[in-house]
Amino acid sequence: MNHPIHRIESFEVTGPYTVRVSFEDGSTQSINFENVLAGDLFGPLRNLELFEKVRLDAEVGTLVWPNGADFDPATLHDWPSRGPAIAAMAKTWLLSRT
Repeated sequence: MNHPIHRIESFEVTGPYTVRVSFEDGSTQSINFENVLAGDLFGPLRNLELFEKVRLDAEVGTLVWPNGADFDPATLHDWPSRGPAIAAMAKTWLLSRT
């Protein structure tokens, strides 16, 4: 399977749980992560103070958080098609904790 490799060039937190991401190919995505913040890794990012500590890891070209959370840049690049599946998985993470 061949999938494109994307790198994030820059980003800006534009609102609660929302980041505007610019990629090396000139495209951008405005992503609201709220509905995927569940589970052991992503759940802590519901704390807005932690969420807003996102940074760009220039070595791998993606967004990372202090707790080790990150997303594949290709996933972020294609968020409109991939985000719903991640949100569905996040719901199962929440349900498994109840």
